[in-house]
Amino acid sequence: MYDFAYHRPTSLADAVALLAADPEARPMSGGQTLIPTLKQRLARPTAIVDLAAIPDLKGITVSGRTVRIGGMTTHAAVASSAEVMRAIPALAKLAAHIGDNQVRNRGTIGGSVANNDPAADYPAAVLALGATVHTNARAIAADDFFTGMFSTALEPGEIVTAVSFPIPEKAAYMKFPNPASRYAMVGVFVAKGPAGVRVAVTGAGANGVFRHAAMEAALAANWSPAALDGITTPVDGLNGDIHGSKEYRAHLIGVMAKRAVAAAG
Repeated sequence: MYDFAYHRPTSLADAVALLAADPEARPMSGGQTLIPTLKQRLARPTAIVDLAAIPDLKGITVSGRTVRIGGMTTHAAVASSAEVMRAIPALAKLAAHIGDNQVRNRGTIGGSVANNDPAADYPAAVLALGATVHTNARAIAADDFFTGMFSTALEPGEIVTAVSFPIPEKAAYMKFPNPASRYAMVGVFVAKGPAGVRVAVTGAGANGVFRHAAMEAALAANWSPAALDGITTPVDGLNGDIHGSKEYRAHLIGVMAKRAVAAAG
């Protein structure tokens, strides 16, 4: 690990100012990806701006037909939230199966979506539910937020302050986890709600999370697992590695999608 300055601001304004003053500084949420990267000397920021002491970035509120989750809210907090379980049970269940207890109590929703790991769970929920990612500067629609592997629409120094989810009519998430890391080899989130029928796939795409247009069209016409019979996923653009080939992941997308639709009811 290289030397760096460490800052722990107590307000969003201070955090934004620190990042603006140093282009090589990095914000840190839960640190579940950043800290291992620093340990392996794969990154060399001049400073770390720890967001953990900013109270305005934490918490869950339900207003009308929207669930808003602060960027520094942990996976464990989402998983145990009675409000989330009532409004979007699929989201609470997703959070409950991220990593292990240690990861769930440190990792945050804002850090997850900002990092956009191609096998992370939250991006699938954000995309399938048609969520909005809020930052200190603007609001970004889910379809415009994820731009590629470990890549998002965030500008340098921009901080995820919250994610707001429209409450769907039906939703469910199913994943086939890597047995060691519990990252999704393939995860499929299906939703039927204000944004229509949406199907988002994580873990399989070489460029990260993506929507499955063919499945969305089939489910819009007939919301049932049987509607997905015969629908295949082209292997072009899928991820193949030591854990599973492109063809295997293409098959898993169909299996997980059918299970998710069945679970959503």
